[in-house]
Amino acid sequence: MCQLQCILEEAPNARKALLENYDNLLNVADYCNSNYLQGSLKALEETKKFTTQSLASVAYQISTLASSVLTLLDAQTNQLRHMESSINLIGQVSPALTLEIRL
Repeated sequence: MCQLQCILEEAPNARKALLENYDNLLNVADYCNSNYLQGSLKALEETKKFTTQSLASVAYQISTLASSVLTLLDAQTNQLRHMESSINLIGQVSPALTLEIRL
C-alpha cells in the first residue's frame, strides 16, 4: 500500500517537471531560432547540442513517469489478486459453515 501512496505522491511532481521542461524547451527554441537567424555556424552547433540534451531529458522524464505508472499498475494487480484470493476463500468456507449449521 505504501508503494501506491508513494507513486500517487510522485505523480504531481513528475507532471510539474514535464511542464517545466516544456517551458524550458520553448525558451531554448526561441534562443536557437534567434541565433540561427543571425546566421552563425556556432548557433547551428549550439542548436544541435541543445536539441540532443533536451530530447534526452524528455525521454528520461517520460521513462521515469512510465516506470511509476507500471509500478502502480503492478501494485493494483497484486491488490486485486489478494482480493480474489480472499473472495475464493470465503466462497470455500461459506458452504462448509452452511453444512455445519444444518447438522
